[in-house]
Amino acid sequence: MGILVLLSLAGGGSVLYVFYKFGQGLPAHTQLADYEPPVMTRVHAGDGRLLAEYAIEKRAFVPIKAMPQRVIRAFLSAEDKNFYYHPGIDFTGLLRAVLINIKNIGQGRRLVGASTITQQVAKNFLLTNEVSYTRKIKEAILAFRIERALEKDRILELYLNEIYLGIGSYGVAAASLNYFNKSMDELTIAETAFLAALPKAPNNYNPRKHLKAAIERRNWVIGRMVQDKVITQAEADAAKTHPLIVEKRSATEFVNASFYTEEVRRELAHRYGDEKLYKGGLSVRTTLDPRLQEIADRELKNGLIAYDRRHGWRGPVKHFNTPLGWLEELDKVKQPKGSEGWDMAVVMAVDDSKADIALSETTQGTIPLSELKWARAWKKDQKRGPQIRKASEVLKAGDVVLVEKITHMPKAKDEEEAKPYPEGTFGLRQVPAVQGGVVALDPHTGRVLAMSGGFSYEQSQFNRATQAKRQPGSAFKPFVYLAGIDAGLTPSTLVLDAPFVIDQGPGKPKWRPANYTKKFYGPRTMRFGVEKSKNLMTVRLAQTIGMEKIADYAKRFNIYQNLPQQLSMSLGAGETSLLQMTTAYAMLVNGGKRIIPTLIDRIQDRHGKTIFKHDERQCQGCVSKFWTNQPVPEIPDERESVTDAASAYQIVSILHGVVKRGTGRRINKLGIPLAGKTGTTNDSFDSWFVGFSPDLALGIYVGFDTPRTLGKKETGSSVAAPIFKDIMGEALKDKPNIPFRIPPGVRLVRVNAKTGALARPGDRDIILEAFKPGTIPTGEMAVIEGVSDTISGGTEGFPASGTGGLY
Repeated sequence: MGILVLLSLAGGGSVLYVFYKFGQGLPAHTQLADYEPPVMTRVHAGDGRLLAEYAIEKRAFVPIKAMPQRVIRAFLSAEDKNFYYHPGIDFTGLLRAVLINIKNIGQGRRLVGASTITQQVAKNFLLTNEVSYTRKIKEAILAFRIERALEKDRILELYLNEIYLGIGSYGVAAASLNYFNKSMDELTIAETAFLAALPKAPNNYNPRKHLKAAIERRNWVIGRMVQDKVITQAEADAAKTHPLIVEKRSATEFVNASFYTEEVRRELAHRYGDEKLYKGGLSVRTTLDPRLQEIADRELKNGLIAYDRRHGWRGPVKHFNTPLGWLEELDKVKQPKGSEGWDMAVVMAVDDSKADIALSETTQGTIPLSELKWARAWKKDQKRGPQIRKASEVLKAGDVVLVEKITHMPKAKDEEEAKPYPEGTFGLRQVPAVQGGVVALDPHTGRVLAMSGGFSYEQSQFNRATQAKRQPGSAFKPFVYLAGIDAGLTPSTLVLDAPFVIDQGPGKPKWRPANYTKKFYGPRTMRFGVEKSKNLMTVRLAQTIGMEKIADYAKRFNIYQNLPQQLSMSLGAGETSLLQMTTAYAMLVNGGKRIIPTLIDRIQDRHGKTIFKHDERQCQGCVSKFWTNQPVPEIPDERESVTDAASAYQIVSILHGVVKRGTGRRINKLGIPLAGKTGTTNDSFDSWFVGFSPDLALGIYVGFDTPRTLGKKETGSSVAAPIFKDIMGEALKDKPNIPFRIPPGVRLVRVNAKTGALARPGDRDIILEAFKPGTIPTGEMAVIEGVSDTISGGTEGFPASGTGGLY
């Protein structure tokens, strides 16, 4: 008896010593209480459709209470049937494994393990995969500690969401999708058993490589499920007959908005860091309108292609000199970025009327002369060579070109329907060298509904809507005139349109801004100055009201933070972004209320808690369990005023005139209430059109990434305005025509459009003009003439060089 006591004490002491020695310096198991596995961040469009997923390991975390019981019990049967009864180590299972392994050693068979789920959690989360007795001891110690610190369900939850089950599947939910394209509650008994068979060696039971071993292991799990009374024998027999077929996971449908999505990704990384972005399981609801985004992408591409075709053909992608093996060589040619949706072909033969092409051994076609007429040779400064009369003037045998299959000829003006082309007809295509951007936003909230930053995201990830800083030219002029109206002027105030010269001082040239047309109209209304984009009138107005005031308005509308107080800046010579300009115009049509543009409505953490909202207003009475005929809650308008609502409307009315009579009149063909302004900079380097309907603000920019001329006579009216027109036409199609909202106190009065005076009998050119109370013209009006041919002093009014905006 004494010997037994001594042996017991020695054994107990040895166990305590092992626990003491190996228990030192172990990782803190308590961290598992707050452990959250890396989960992907998902970004959704405004309608809930998926935009993007960001993750290092694509997994889905499912709480234990949301998991089907059959899935849970299948894993317990396969891995640890006594999980809910042992203290971290299953001594019964351990003894059974020892006895089986003694037998297996004698028969030369593989040894079996006895690790509990808790031990696997300890290994996966806190230890390495090192194969040694010391790691097993540490694993056992940690298992005891984990069991004392965590509830059983929490341990099992960690295990089922963390375990690697092969083919990139972390956790049971991901494995269910990757192996069977099903959610866990859709799994059959056979499929559930197969997943439960994987933890020991997922690569050894991959059905694509080891189908027989996978079925044997699955059937073993089914047998264990019968023993543990998870399923009946009849269910087991039926499950074992099921073939093991891996279903390819359905491709996730994403809304295509690459520039927009990348802008959201950058904002999330800036707010929360990469760790939370790629592992934090954020749920992000953006402001994107997928329909409007598709329109913006399509029409920007069409507009850039239309401009590019007006300026000629820059040559083939490649030319093969030797006539042998052209098709084999074609396969080796890398398709130019930005040509997605087009095909590459090699020109096999050319005559006067067509070019014969081959896309592959089995696909041939022709490019008729009518589809080559645009391809006049490109020349410097966007000029073109002579007109095309023969196909051979454009292409020659051996040229590798981009083509697109087409079915109809371009429709002539006198035709109701376009004539069809023969089968196998292709059009010649070219990736534009010019770039552009589009921003569409809700003018009342600042929610960015669509954004396109270039011709192709694959070609260039640089976002011209947010990252490019360019001169807006005449698109800035409305804010000069707004400053004048807030200072007491009216749309009928007369400003002199005549030559303007400022002597900049000794040794410096005189500054002579000019109108685009080089014509002068004498005293004309402020409305005329904006509608016809008159530089000389704008400079005189800026000089009269002061550049300090204009710089203040530029800052209020967040166009420029520190506008240099130089007269040329009144013509849009400073640099800003398309998003900033579009937001500034939105604050005109919304009645002069400040908005902050946003691409994100709401962000929730992995637990569903909202951690960011763009609209932070409190709504009393918005949350009600029942509707009992109570009135609709009113949400307070907390937006700051950046200008008087009446002044904002007067500018809106003037910009409506730009579309009806001015530089944007081609847009008037849509027949819907629209307003906006063209912008073109020196030598036609930048082309803009920014405008709005009553409930949609839209900005367009077109220019080269390395600034150079767009070509003679290319302006905001010819380049950007057609894109604005096409997007607005599609976006507002089948929607009611809503007039621009007139704020209280504004009166619409009939005036002579040329003189700004009240209309008299016999006047022909009469318009309705908007006036604030007490500002309606009653007699002869003074003319703002400015001070020309003077030496400027200080920085106030200092012109700098150039004319800024042109048209």
